[in-house]
Amino acid sequence: MPAEITDKGLRYVYLCPLRWADMDSFGHVNNVVYLRYLEQARVEWMFMTAKQAGIEEFSLGTVVARHEIEYKRPLVYRSEPVRVETWVTRVGNASFTVAYEVKDDDFVYAVAKTVLVPYDLGAERPRRMTAEERDYLKPYLAPAPPESRHR
Repeated sequence: MPAEITDKGLRYVYLCPLRWADMDSFGHVNNVVYLRYLEQARVEWMFMTAKQAGIEEFSLGTVVARHEIEYKRPLVYRSEPVRVETWVTRVGNASFTVAYEVKDDDFVYAVAKTVLVPYDLGAERPRRMTAEERDYLKPYLAPAPPESRHR
């Protein structure tokens, strides 16, 4: 599914199929599986759109520096896919942050963010972002969802 303009700005939307194997013994999606859902959404977004923008190296050469996930409610198996909306919350000189909402029409199941670092595959080391890469990310730039304070 392509990017779409939501009431919160431009987001890439990935419709993620649920699998029986994603469930844990409590009958809901295992917390670790959410990382795979985020990866699938992020890889599809970057691979498809960065390649179309002519910056294929960017789509293939990024590494994860950090993940944060906040689980909002259990997601149980169903035949319909869950919607993973992806956008950018920060663009720096050598990293950027991607945010996600795992949701459907009625509920948000999780919010998350990933810090990504461009990586030079030939030199096998992190690198700075190019002006073209920063320009590519700008249309997706929007605030992160507010964080919950559970104490």
